[in-house]
Amino acid sequence: GITLMGGIFAWLFIIQAVLIGTLFLSANYYLWCGMGRSDGAQRYYPYVKYLAIVIVGAFLVWFTPHTLVLTNEELKALGGPYHKYLGPLGIMPAKNTAVNIMILTTALSFMLYRRANKVATVSWVKAGNAAQVALFAAGILNILFLGIYHGYFTNTVYKVAASIPQVITTLTIIGVSTGIDYFMYRGSRQVGPLHWGRIPARAQYALFLLAVAFTWLMGLMGYIRSGIRQHWHIVDIMRDNSPDAFTPTLGYAANVVSVATVIFLGMVIFVFWLSQVSGTKTLPTGYWKE
Repeated sequence: GITLMGGIFAWLFIIQAVLIGTLFLSANYYLWCGMGRSDGAQRYYPYVKYLAIVIVGAFLVWFTPHTLVLTNEELKALGGPYHKYLGPLGIMPAKNTAVNIMILTTALSFMLYRRANKVATVSWVKAGNAAQVALFAAGILNILFLGIYHGYFTNTVYKVAASIPQVITTLTIIGVSTGIDYFMYRGSRQVGPLHWGRIPARAQYALFLLAVAFTWLMGLMGYIRSGIRQHWHIVDIMRDNSPDAFTPTLGYAANVVSVATVIFLGMVIFVFWLSQVSGTKTLPTGYWKE
């Protein structure tokens, strides 16, 4: 609390929020671009913009900070430690609600991606689609109710406990809708052959951004996990008395994590390059064939 999101690590948690939002945005964008391989994706393109609006809106809520390490001048300009209108979006009930909605939107994007080149042949396809729409609508309303009512109009005990039924609601929607989709599209017809190579090049940048954001995020969160221990092996039980028992500055840690990310991705690229080189190797002709 006062050390992590509301203290010295506050700015790193803002970077964490940006990177998590990057993961969701790049993953969904790649799925939307990947739908272009099929001619049947035209049926679902009108819905993509609404999915994008929901993800961006949820990301902005997820990204909104509650408190920051501010100077006196910044505090005066802001009018206090909390923003007058955006302050309520900085606490965890709003963020739990936002991230669950982003997960559901990503699941819906994957469902549309999976359907793009398929045509259901079952007789109950309209009923199945209606059930899925009702399931997502009811689930999102339940997540919003739990986040708003229990997050802002009840005591702290219910505020924390409301995150559990939110996660259960998200998992239930994904599980039940996937089951409906499986039976509805089992034995389905294909719209046509997939057009490999028709996916735009910017989709590959999104996929690479996904790898960079994930690796960088793991490094930053590892620094936070290590730094929060401060000078303790076991908090208040076993003290670390070594001369190196200190928390590096945020700038130094960010530089180290960034360099480690570049080195790791460089090693991954090198491995792929080696596999490509070995795949194009030409075997010498045997003496008996000369």
